[in-house]
Amino acid sequence: MAAAPTQIEAELYYLIARFLQSGPCNKSAQVLVQELEEHQLIPRRLDWEGKEHRRSFEDLVAANAHIPPDYLLKICERIGPLLDKEIPQSVPGVQTLLGVGRQSLLRDAKGKIFQFLRKECRAAYI
Repeated sequence: MAAAPTQIEAELYYLIARFLQSGPCNKSAQVLVQELEEHQLIPRRLDWEGKEHRRSFEDLVAANAHIPPDYLLKICERIGPLLDKEIPQSVPGVQTLLGVGRQSLLRDAKGKIFQFLRKECRAAYI
């Protein structure tokens, strides 16, 4: 048995499977769901006494009926614009999950500060 995934990893597996189920890759979704159940990667449920119980993927879907199949897609669509408000990208308007550098969704404020300091240094020498 594989090590238990973190909460985020387990939820990500779930969201990926739901996304695959809603598109043309339904067979891939079926294989993923089988593997999630086989390797016990589906979060266990707790009963009212605090005891853990295994559950099926379908049980997890039923428990999360408020989460639509395209939820992961919606998250991906929102991340870029939210990040752009805090740390603008280098090419405004280009939305990609695969960007690098200042286009990366993993960019941080250090790049922003560095750019600001570089501009200030240039202005001081002009």
